[in-house]
Amino acid sequence: MSETSRTGFDAADSGHMARALQLAWRGRYTAHPNPRVGCVLVRDGRVIGEGWHQRTGESHAEVNALAAAGGEAKGATAYVTLEPCSHHGKTPPCSDALIAAGVAEVVVAMQDPFAKVAGSGLKALQKAGVAVRIGHMATEAAKLNEGFISRVARGRPFVRLKMAASLDGCTAMSDGQSQWITGAESRADVQRLRAASGAVMTGVGTVMADDPSLTVSDKSLTDLQPLRVIVDSRLRMPTSACMLALPGRTAIFCIDDSRRQVLETAGATVHKCTASDGRVDLAAVLRDLAKWQINDVLVEAGRHLGGSLLGAGLVDEIVIYQAPHIMGSETRGMFLTPQWQKLEQRLDLDIIDVRKFGRDTRIIARPVRIN
Repeated sequence: MSETSRTGFDAADSGHMARALQLAWRGRYTAHPNPRVGCVLVRDGRVIGEGWHQRTGESHAEVNALAAAGGEAKGATAYVTLEPCSHHGKTPPCSDALIAAGVAEVVVAMQDPFAKVAGSGLKALQKAGVAVRIGHMATEAAKLNEGFISRVARGRPFVRLKMAASLDGCTAMSDGQSQWITGAESRADVQRLRAASGAVMTGVGTVMADDPSLTVSDKSLTDLQPLRVIVDSRLRMPTSACMLALPGRTAIFCIDDSRRQVLETAGATVHKCTASDGRVDLAAVLRDLAKWQINDVLVEAGRHLGGSLLGAGLVDEIVIYQAPHIMGSETRGMFLTPQWQKLEQRLDLDIIDVRKFGRDTRIIARPVRIN
């Protein structure tokens, strides 16, 4: 059987695709809103070029790998974590670049769900006589781009709800004091979550109580700042909020925009949206964020907004940093949920990861049924 007519995958394929996934992961803080993509070029069993997509507007993974390979790319096999694009966006089509370089075969982890690609890149390669194999390590590739897939397939970003709590599930004392429940290691991990997100969302109550920055302060991660999203139905946002003077953008979603001018003068943008039960329609906010090409939203909020998102079925993942102490009964819990009165109303979760950060424990869980 010739090299270009193979249909299965072997150990060498797995090794090269795993490397392509590693490369794609390097773009986790800078590639958004584009997907994270890696590419490895192999000829006669030898890696001749590697590349990954570093940030939107710049060369894609395939083009960077081809540049590294130079003239050796002719007759090579390309391992790519996502279907090569076939349309003209901010850069030319990667499928054309692979064809022009004379690549003999392309092994693709998964098809691109974006409507302008969605199989057309594969068809272009096959039409040009390039052998294509698809579906190797597709689960891992999809995991890498859950936010991008959510945005293009569901019309809303992937929503990750972060909470910091004591062992008895408390997030603040009765007077609202909450800094700091968890340790420095957990807070450093939150920086990584922010850097990997297109937007960080909170409620106006958190802004008024804590005056958070919601920025990425660790410059070793990225020079980009996520969009700051404030849910503020009655537009109570203080003009003195520190985030309004910080790098990056702050968008406020409301149903009463009477203070629009003063807040926009202070540096925010105000967006009036539809109401649901007299408050901002959270599903509508997420749809707007998707239109703004936001793939991932990190929610750092109090029990009201967190509980509302959970109750509406809008949370895809919960990240809880649990500190090893007891805060007592006169405190605030993690979520203010609908009035669930029966056990069958509870929200079932799958715990997918547990690990230590300093003295804290980070628990990542996902609702068993996600809307």
